[in-house]
Amino acid sequence: MIRKARLKDIKPIYELLEAFAKTGELLHRPLPELYSTCREFFVYELDGEIAGVCALHIWWEDLAEIRSLAVKKDVGGKGIGRELVAACLEEARELGVKRVFVLTYKEDFFKRLGFVPIDKSVLPQKIWGECVKCVKFPTCDESALVMDLEEESR
Repeated sequence: MIRKARLKDIKPIYELLEAFAKTGELLHRPLPELYSTCREFFVYELDGEIAGVCALHIWWEDLAEIRSLAVKKDVGGKGIGRELVAACLEEARELGVKRVFVLTYKEDFFKRLGFVPIDKSVLPQKIWGECVKCVKFPTCDESALVMDLEEESR
């Protein structure tokens, strides 16, 4: 079941994200930041536990980012990630967002969902404030992809 995150979900979300942050697959998100951005998150609940998580972060009036997508390894490959991204995209459409981007190491996954590669330099400089928190900055090896929701509705 996919639903919006609740405050009681934040510690399990933190633990899931931290497991991927330790391997360098995701950016570390401090616990206070997760509490303050709780409303950005969707969770996939399976048997009463958080099996997956994904957030939609609004950057500007027409731009949002899908971030912090993580699915427990023991339930990976079952479509949970795809469903979480779909929930974020649906919310983006409801909010009137025109473009959604992602920075990822899973380029093929996002391509299968309809995202297309772009050069990171076309993204607003504001997003790079997040990147300076990463141990890989400034030599980021993530791929940038975007989905144009406005074009989709034509």
